[in-house]
Amino acid sequence: MAVKPTKAEKKIAYDQKLCQLLDEYSQVLIASADNVGSNQLQGIRSGLRGDSVVLMGKNTMMKRSIRLHAEKTGNDNLRKLEQLLVGNVGLIFTKGDLKEVREEIAKYKVGAPARVGLVAPIDVVVPPGNTGLDPSQTSFFQVLNIPTKINKGTVEIITAVELIKKGEKVGSSEAALLAKLGIRPFSYGLNIESVYDDGSVFSPEVLDLTEDDLLLRFATGVSMVTSLSLAISYPTLAAAPHMFINGYKNVLAIAVATDYDFPQAEKVKEYLKDPSKFAVAAAPAAGAASAAGGAAAAVEEKKEEPEEESDEEIGFSLFDDE
Repeated sequence: MAVKPTKAEKKIAYDQKLCQLLDEYSQVLIASADNVGSNQLQGIRSGLRGDSVVLMGKNTMMKRSIRLHAEKTGNDNLRKLEQLLVGNVGLIFTKGDLKEVREEIAKYKVGAPARVGLVAPIDVVVPPGNTGLDPSQTSFFQVLNIPTKINKGTVEIITAVELIKKGEKVGSSEAALLAKLGIRPFSYGLNIESVYDDGSVFSPEVLDLTEDDLLLRFATGVSMVTSLSLAISYPTLAAAPHMFINGYKNVLAIAVATDYDFPQAEKVKEYLKDPSKFAVAAAPAAGAASAAGGAAAAVEEKKEEPEEESDEEIGFSLFDDE
């Protein structure tokens, strides 16, 4: 007969397992487990088997094990993980892609009825349409201020009604109505609250960022750095090209206003002394453009002009004898 381990032995085994996972994995998802059943949790464990481990437990035990392990190993980053253990949460240790693991966990969310006293995680709206209930249930809808009418011997809801708002507790009347209508408004599963990645802690929304989002944010940051650098005249790699161009413009302006000269300014001075050179320089380009346009128009006109058929080709003439 197997000897049942004592409570102290269970705690020691749990502590050893948690410390082993902390040494083996650098990525941890902190997930809330409100209203998650044991069968549902077992399904999640099976789905993640291979590169991830789900560990549940009391917050006090997990915090104590993490704190002592951080002190023992000198890894102060683990203390950040300790601060995230608030509420009914569990730890998902993984070596896989964080986004893929989160998507896999989301597959195991199941619908649930609205139970009395439960805090609604979302707004609950009853849609319009035929309920299939007999007219004797009309008074039930009137209590909840839901507009109805009798249609073909059944109760029909006229307009959509917001029955429960997010954050409100579910009342007995609301729960009974949703049960009668067969509506299971809530879905429960492990919800990722925070992500721990080798000492860094961030929101799970970061996992939704694509490469395009990152490039856009990087470009926005470079633009801001460039603007700030130019405003305070502080040289940076991003602002250097603009500074060189602005410097060239300033030197060119000085050269034009004075007798100072340098090779790059000679052509500009020549144009300013004799503006007709602008027309001379622009004429060949304009001529080439107009010639190309004229040739294209001629080709187009030629294409559109149909070839006239001669009388000889048709096979008769106005002066032929009959």
